[in-house]
Amino acid sequence: MAEKHLTFFEHLEELRQRLIVGIVAVLLTAAVAYFFSFQILALLKMPAGKIELHYISILDPFMARFKVSVFAGVIVSSPIIFYEILAFLSPALRKKEKKFLFPAVAMLVVFFGVGVTVGFLYIVPVSIKWLIGQAGTELLPMLTVNEYIKFITLFLLAFGVGFETPVVILVLVKLGIVDYKTLRKNWRFAYIIILVIAAIATPDWSLPPMLILGGSMVVLYELAMLAARFLRSPE
Repeated sequence: MAEKHLTFFEHLEELRQRLIVGIVAVLLTAAVAYFFSFQILALLKMPAGKIELHYISILDPFMARFKVSVFAGVIVSSPIIFYEILAFLSPALRKKEKKFLFPAVAMLVVFFGVGVTVGFLYIVPVSIKWLIGQAGTELLPMLTVNEYIKFITLFLLAFGVGFETPVVILVLVKLGIVDYKTLRKNWRFAYIIILVIAAIATPDWSLPPMLILGGSMVVLYELAMLAARFLRSPE
């Protein structure tokens, strides 16, 4: 049976529907997470050690709980978000290629979770310690809750997305969109792109977190290239 080819406006309608599914999933999980926002905030404070967070506006407590809830919603809904993205792209795939849809979603979720976990356990504590250490003995911290939430959530999301590098490369190579030899030949350009992404993704543009994220992405890129070398076996 021949596959149906969608028109441009039908593609837009499908995109709208999939965006709605993703947004609804985030909002529903965020609504539930709101009731546990203080517990989630306490968890997010752990990498910073024993710190006090302040608020300076009457709206700050609500906004802090709202941001924490949305962050939790994005994390919990990530499998749905990744599926909707790949499902939207699936019409461009041949029938035999669509069988990789669910494994690709699983890999995206796993690597996203690993990136967030690694960032939370190992990278964020070091980064916060280094950044606060720049104050020396002359400056005293008065950390606001909204600024802290902004910093740590963007940082963790950056690491989660950054750790998707090998999955994206493997999928592109497997589908024949990008050739392994081309990627291997142009590794310098890939490194530059990775460092630019790391610089943009780092919330405060401080050098140590930027280098750690960039270095992690480079290592993941090389591991993905190693896997891709055997993935694209001669036909």
